Amino acid sequence: MLKRHCILLVVVTLGFVTNSFGQHQRYAIRNGIGLFGGLTQFDIITDNFKTESSQGWIGGMAATVDLPHKWYTVSYNIQLSQNNIDVYANVPGGVESLIEPIEYKIFTTQVAFLFHLKLLQDYITVDLGPMLQYNSEMELRNDSDEAKIISTYNNLTAGDISNIGKFNVNGAAGLTVGFKGFKLRGQYIYGITNMLNKLNKDNLDTSGEGGSKFKGHQSMLAFTAMIIL
Repeated sequence: MLKRHCILLVVVTLGFVTNSFGQHQRYAIRNGIGLFGGLTQFDIITDNFKTESSQGWIGGMAATVDLPHKWYTVSYNIQLSQNNIDVYANVPGGVESLIEPIEYKIFTTQVAFLFHLKLLQDYITVDLGPMLQYNSEMELRNDSDEAKIISTYNNLTAGDISNIGKFNVNGAAGLTVGFKGFKLRGQYIYGITNMLNKLNKDNLDTSGEGGSKFKGHQSMLAFTAMIIL
């Protein structure tokens, strides 16, 4: 179902770009399609858990609208990624101060509308814009870790914190460099909404040092290479 929704979104986006900009009478506006892929570094900024960022992968498509007479360009982007993050838990049978990282993975689908501010024509641009995100739960890589106790709590298990919010709003900022047919992009994506808010409705045992209210914001770096058709 999610795959069909993503395909429909791409079709609608491309149709909008073509209808809105393709028949302009006064300027030589050029549309393009970009395919990109690369690596991510993902983390959740929170005081509830001790976390550590980890690498993942990303891929997607951009529908670009080149505006030669303007100081900016715009694009519609859809990207899919698998992100990884470590959350620390107590070592079973060990002393209280001995902790170990537990691996989680999070799948995301992100849709963004970006403005590309031209620093050197379209060879170097600063990229800014809003982003909507649908993501999976925090899935444990090893089911055997489910009963381990999160290091900042007395009874909260690794399985208890999987049920994070599925829909989030982000802000994206980055830099793109390259030529007409090939570009490199670095992008930082910050979660505006509280990604952990759904945990506050689960009546979890929050005794310990981690706090009774869950709050966390996504922090994601993406480094991609793009081929423009």
